Amino acid sequence: MSADRSHEQGAGRRTTRRFPLFTRDTARPEGGGRAASGDLPAPARQWPLLVVLAAVGVGLLLTSLDQFRVGALLIGAALLAGAVMRWILPSVGMLAVRSRFTDIATYGVLGLVIVLLALMAQPKPWLVIPYLKDTLHFTMKS
Repeated sequence: MSADRSHEQGAGRRTTRRFPLFTRDTARPEGGGRAASGDLPAPARQWPLLVVLAAVGVGLLLTSLDQFRVGALLIGAALLAGAVMRWILPSVGMLAVRSRFTDIATYGVLGLVIVLLALMAQPKPWLVIPYLKDTLHFTMKS
């Protein structure tokens, strides 16, 4: 018996694991449950998101206090930590936005790009990639 027929006959349970033809609600992302037990207060249940947000907040504070490179590195590291938590922990609360793969890829790529840009920022970059420098000089001369 298909899910459509059981629905038409008034049965309350679906007999198949197939997705319905029409979505009536938004599905919770995998790992999107509470990160801690329900007995704890709300901040403790969402500790992975709070760790990432606190690190980003400290990074923004350092950036505003004229420590651009260190602040940007901390922001990138916070996003990378979010990717690692999303990968390792079975439940991360509101840190889960989409599927596990999408969240890990998004947090990881954004974190890595921010770290690399912070390391290559002028003046006196901590990371020099000769190919990029040659490319910049070639495009500026032409």
